[in-house]
Amino acid sequence: MSERVIPLIDQRLRSRPVAVPSQPIPASGLLGDTLGRPLRDLRISVTDRCNFRCSYCMPKEVFDKDYQYLPHSALLTFEEITRVAQQFVAHGVQKIRLTGGEPLLRKNLEILIAQLAALRTADGQPLDLTLTTNGSLLARKAQALKDAGLQRVTVSLDGLDDATFRAMNDVDFPVADVLAGIEAAQRVGLGPIKVNMVVKRGTNDDQILPMARHFKGTGIVLRFIEYMDVGATNGWRMDEVLPSAEVVARLSAELPLVPLSPAAPGETAERWGYADGSGEIGVISSVTHAFCRDCNRARLSTEGQLYLCLFATHGHDLRPLIRGGASDEELASAIAAIWQQRDDRYSELRASLPPDTAVGGRRIEMSYIGG
Repeated sequence: MSERVIPLIDQRLRSRPVAVPSQPIPASGLLGDTLGRPLRDLRISVTDRCNFRCSYCMPKEVFDKDYQYLPHSALLTFEEITRVAQQFVAHGVQKIRLTGGEPLLRKNLEILIAQLAALRTADGQPLDLTLTTNGSLLARKAQALKDAGLQRVTVSLDGLDDATFRAMNDVDFPVADVLAGIEAAQRVGLGPIKVNMVVKRGTNDDQILPMARHFKGTGIVLRFIEYMDVGATNGWRMDEVLPSAEVVARLSAELPLVPLSPAAPGETAERWGYADGSGEIGVISSVTHAFCRDCNRARLSTEGQLYLCLFATHGHDLRPLIRGGASDEELASAIAAIWQQRDDRYSELRASLPPDTAVGGRRIEMSYIGG
């Protein structure tokens, strides 16, 4: 049985102060980091709470009834989130994904979605506005999300077998309710829908083919994600990682696949189409096939910490600027200065690092900054 690591300090407090550059950095939409990677994708966590206790993300041993979540006063308001997002859009962001925790637990989230949906890129185009959810509340909220301006959703679902799924979410939540949420989202036009399955060898890898059979031909894109060493509490072990190449091989033996070209620059998923033309699947291979060189994503935590990598050990605290009277120009310049210094490429360096460590310390939990 894998050993659990219980953090003794709150990793959310690990942050670096943010200074406004002495010379303004104008927003041109062409911001690049030290490796020339543009800023195109912003993931915004709207809550650190979740109603699931998946072992690979929020294990119950750590996130129990005594766990201290962020107080409401610490969370950025919808107006503050929209203001920060606007500065990111000025620097070239074209896609915003709302995450959590479970984002649908954030009260009145539709208000934020409407505000973000009103933003426009430098060339006047609407943003690609999407949301990742565990699907537990999706059936009742799908229409309101669509009406507010959300374009599509990604649903996390780790198996169709009810016993397996209940064991993985660790709160005895039935798979049928998630499937009902997916159906509701499809019915109201929140698409194309993607379904993400985190694959753990020996836990749910027997669900790979049943999941593929279920979603094949539905217009829903199923994506298989390698179990990743995110955070410090999920007991990650390399022998529980099922390489994406093996996933593709298992699928191809029954459902022949052909490679597809990337849909967009910086896309994390490698795309495969069914040979009979009945849809596609994707594989996300952060462990066995790093894609750091094309990563164009930034992450904003629910209380204003900017993270430059999913495997980050610290954030950059924007909240003092947001609430301290900084102008939009100053906030935009601070964001630009942070991105221009970015050199993160943890997945490429993983093999050369000591076990269970990241560059400079323990990694931030995925439930805090989203996937």
